Amino acid sequence: MYDVAIIGAGVIGGMTARALARFALKVCLLEKENDVATGATKANSAIVHAGFDAKEGSLKAVLNVKGSQMMPQVCRELGVKYQNNGSLVLGFDEDDRHTLNDLLARGRANGVAGLRLLEADELRQKEPLVSERAICALYAPTGAIVCPYELTVAAIGNAMDNGVTLKRNFAVCDIRETADGYRIASETDVVEARFVVNCAGVHADRVAAVIGDSSFAIHPRRGEYLLLDKACGKMATHTIFQTPSAMGKGVLVSPTVDGNLLLGPTSVDAADKTDRTTTPDGLADVLNTARKSVPTLPADQTITSFCGLRAVGSTGDFILTTPKKGFVNAAGIESPGLSASPAIAEYVVALLQEQGLATPENPDFHPIRPSMHAFREATIEEKNEWIRRDPAYGRIVCRCEGVTEGEIREAIRRHPRAADLDGVKRRTRAQMGRCQGGFCSPTVIELLAEEWNIPYEQVTKCGGSSVLVVGETKKG
Repeated sequence: MYDVAIIGAGVIGGMTARALARFALKVCLLEKENDVATGATKANSAIVHAGFDAKEGSLKAVLNVKGSQMMPQVCRELGVKYQNNGSLVLGFDEDDRHTLNDLLARGRANGVAGLRLLEADELRQKEPLVSERAICALYAPTGAIVCPYELTVAAIGNAMDNGVTLKRNFAVCDIRETADGYRIASETDVVEARFVVNCAGVHADRVAAVIGDSSFAIHPRRGEYLLLDKACGKMATHTIFQTPSAMGKGVLVSPTVDGNLLLGPTSVDAADKTDRTTTPDGLADVLNTARKSVPTLPADQTITSFCGLRAVGSTGDFILTTPKKGFVNAAGIESPGLSASPAIAEYVVALLQEQGLATPENPDFHPIRPSMHAFREATIEEKNEWIRRDPAYGRIVCRCEGVTEGEIREAIRRHPRAADLDGVKRRTRAQMGRCQGGFCSPTVIELLAEEWNIPYEQVTKCGGSSVLVVGETKKG
């Protein structure tokens, strides 16, 4: 019997698990996929929004601003890269200027510090490559960037270091109320818990419906992205938005914490909650729209593309509710969900406490987790000492990103353990460079097979049936 079971190991589930690990509780995190951070968390804009966009007084507004303020400390504790690069929202005509003034007023009402409107000359001092058509911009100095899956892996790892249990490949198929709480079943396993938190992303409405809660619906909104090579990383130093519309914040141009340049997303409402395919039309739209902001963006520097699904709720706001005693919904967490995630976790804990969860302090809780990139960030002298202790750190596996065998083995051994090729990618950046794994993938597969003690051909890309090797090669 667990005190709390959390359904969904994305950034919201991960942050909630870590927040609960501060207390002397038995907590279980349930994830239907082979790894954590595989839903909306792995494919979004990676922006810590300042908080000027959401309607005054909404949960999105309040928790965005609070979460944005919390994020630097959270990232320091978890050893996660965070860059306070500021954001710019471009205006191209007087109608846009009017909208930007409305956003300025809204942001100030929401408590966002330092907002101001820039005219064209000051805008181009900050971003020399921005379009000559831009006549003004809203400047938010508190805007920032972070790696969403790195943040989630670290939060869940820290929660596990403090006693939280992670169950992967646990696709919830039934939830029953019991005398003591809830019985949660997958096809192969059962978990009992006194309290349940529903963080199931685009599937949160289906999970809620299992207990009879039909108060909201979730539909996916597709967003396609292009990622440009690190050679383009300095083409923008701020996160550059265009004036938003009813469909979202629009196509952005933003550096990433790892030095690439990110373009996107599109915004297309969909019905299929599993379709993450990219389309030629969608990617062309991303590039053409992004060039409205920065006209010189080079298409031939694209190293990969991807599509994410945002969980758009029917209420227009974050859905943080308690439909039944002991059951909490954390649903409809679309943008600015990443930004708000530390504050959402605190809010969920407060809802659980209101529902009767006792939360005695965990005297052994330790909030610090060493960086997943400690080796590459070390000095030459420190690296030499690492290599002296373990020669695997002296063998480069991923040439594009400079990732060593030692780092990959550590990612496979350290909670939450990388169990497949994509899991190694999210933890180490091996396969994320210009060749996209063309050189290093076979070696990564070998290391996964060795560390998990499984045959080479059983290693998968992302769990399930996504095997990479079929048949036999000729032996010489």
